[in-house]
Amino acid sequence: MLYWLAEHLGFPGLLNLIRYQTVRTGGAVATALIIGLIIGPRFIGWLRVRQGKGQPIRADGPQTHLAKRGTPTMGGLMILTSMCLAIFLWMDLSNTYVWACLFVTLGFGTIGFMDDYDKVRKASTAGISGRTRLLLEFVIAGIAATIIMSQNGPHLYLPFTSRLYLDLGWFFPVFAAFTIVSFGNAVNLTDGLDGLATMPVIIASVAFMLIVYLVGNVKFADYLGIPHVPRAGELAIFCGAIVGAGLAFLWFNAPPAAVFMGDTGSLALGGALGTIAVVAHHEIVLGIIGGLFVIEALSVIIQVFFYKRTGKRVFRMAPIHHHFEQLGWAEATVVIRFWIIALVLALVGLSTLKLR
Repeated sequence: MLYWLAEHLGFPGLLNLIRYQTVRTGGAVATALIIGLIIGPRFIGWLRVRQGKGQPIRADGPQTHLAKRGTPTMGGLMILTSMCLAIFLWMDLSNTYVWACLFVTLGFGTIGFMDDYDKVRKASTAGISGRTRLLLEFVIAGIAATIIMSQNGPHLYLPFTSRLYLDLGWFFPVFAAFTIVSFGNAVNLTDGLDGLATMPVIIASVAFMLIVYLVGNVKFADYLGIPHVPRAGELAIFCGAIVGAGLAFLWFNAPPAAVFMGDTGSLALGGALGTIAVVAHHEIVLGIIGGLFVIEALSVIIQVFFYKRTGKRVFRMAPIHHHFEQLGWAEATVVIRFWIIALVLALVGLSTLKLR
């Protein structure tokens, strides 16, 4: 909205700075953060009244988690509210990539909300069926991937190389949808401890804030040897909104959490980051920057695979953060050490911008 006004009304003096992506990115961070902090207490109170017993706790999970009974879930609604308000205020809404990312974010958020609502209503950890969830996710991601392909082509760029890419043709929407859905569910699996998923999402968003800005700038892209995607730089503001909303949520989600993100938030944020990576042609780099989420998802896949075939477990409990809890690590220890891993992996991923 502010960008449109600046473009059409010609704001004078300092207000003309609104046209700059860097200024609007900072504005999005601040706006989402302030809104999140303001609405947080009342929002949590409303969720607590509506949900009563809060999010059901797994009976087969770590016994220490039983003390968290009564904590409300669906905190992702708070994240999405502050995010969207910041996005509509600061972004160029004529940009197709903005709407593709919003479509996935709100679509995945709706699926997550349906799942969270079903769990609370049934007072069970089993929400809607996995097949139904995946089908809906792939439909949403496939539509967004097709839109993105129509704007910047069906190319998969390889990291550590200078503009070397594979032309995937019409297989690109399938690959892109798989990337978006996989990352959305990887973030969802990571959201098992207070603050565990929130900070790595913020770290990954900051990394992609830089990547999309560089990809969208023809001079920087040419200098670094990375693909140039016109107008992709606008998504730096989208990343900024995620960062601001994530920081506000972390204020209330820090141990002991006053509210859980739920599938409403984790699916939406993971899907958003996956879509941004597809737009920037940095899908493989997403696997590095978001490596913590990949490790969490792989731990579940490995555990299920080996247990079904041998009856034995590789980890004491999956996802892997529960494995370390079973080894005797305190929850705060697991969370902070995983944050450190996420930060290191983000720096490694960013190094691909120059190591070519």
